[in-house]
Amino acid sequence: MERENSLRDRLIDVGVDLVMTEGTSSLGLREIARRAGVSHGAPRRYFPTHHALLSAIAHRGLADLKDRFTAVTRGIPSARGQLETLGKTYIGYALECRGMFELLLRHDLLDSQRHTSDEPRLRELTLPLFGIIVELVSRHREEEKGTLPLGTTRDMPPPAVSAGLLWANLHGIAQLWAWGSLPLALGTAGTGGAESGGAETGGAESGVLDTLVSVAMDTHLGPVNP
Repeated sequence: MERENSLRDRLIDVGVDLVMTEGTSSLGLREIARRAGVSHGAPRRYFPTHHALLSAIAHRGLADLKDRFTAVTRGIPSARGQLETLGKTYIGYALECRGMFELLLRHDLLDSQRHTSDEPRLRELTLPLFGIIVELVSRHREEEKGTLPLGTTRDMPPPAVSAGLLWANLHGIAQLWAWGSLPLALGTAGTGGAESGGAETGGAESGVLDTLVSVAMDTHLGPVNP
């Protein structure tokens, strides 16, 4: 059984390496088997469908993203500070791990009804991450009450709606930056755009991204100093 688990893990390891270095188009069963040094039929013993193998690979990426979220928010006291840090980390992950990022957001992999597996469905693992954003938005509003002038209130949508809009905004920044469209529009086309694959950003581009995240926070949470 240990050997069986080892081979299953090796197939996933190979898949993770492929998607990180060559993108989602490289994730064929035969290619993964070849690089793992097994017969092309071997993956079927552990993953009855190609979809099941992709889902297992995506589980690794989601676990990595969750670990990054936990690490970067540790020690940040305010909910708004945590949200801003999460936003920067989300965009950073999207640009650093473009193939995995694309895989994580595939609807067919998130659909709980499409395949059978002993692992938790990706949808069930993704929703708690969104729940973290919703909880932080709620906390931010409670923390903010003590900073607003007496009698001042803000007319804001429900926390889940604000969290969804914030996520959509951050995702749009990440995708448009990776494609090179946003750097071009902002006049900062260079190391962070399509020419470099979006894997790294220079100091100027990183500063622009930080500014975009800060503005997104102001848009969906309200400005720090109204």
